[in-house]
Amino acid sequence: QVQLVESGGGLVQPGGSLRLSCAASRSIFSFNAMGWYRQAPGKQREWVAAATSGGSTKYADSVKGRFTISRDNAKNTVYLQMNSLKPEDTAVYYCKGEDWARVYWGQGTQVTVSS
Repeated sequence: QVQLVESGGGLVQPGGSLRLSCAASRSIFSFNAMGWYRQAPGKQREWVAAATSGGSTKYADSVKGRFTISRDNAKNTVYLQMNSLKPEDTAVYYCKGEDWARVYWGQGTQVTVSS
């Protein structure tokens, strides 16, 4: 089955940066879109960013101007560069892939923003 594995989370101070990675078990050309979601304790999962196979990118208003999603097709990997991090960015971050038949989720990586 298709697997998505996130990495790169950790503890960072407010104003700091992290880069998350999502490694896919098959070519990301086979996905119509890849994206990132996050879920804080006691809250529903929230959409953060998306990248289509056509090259377009979109962001939630809460992260626009601070986060950047990108793809490295040769490495079957999607990235989320997170700058100017705030305590409210603290959450488990999940990678999502979509094809014409299914939606696939990774297991998540914890991001904690605290001084």
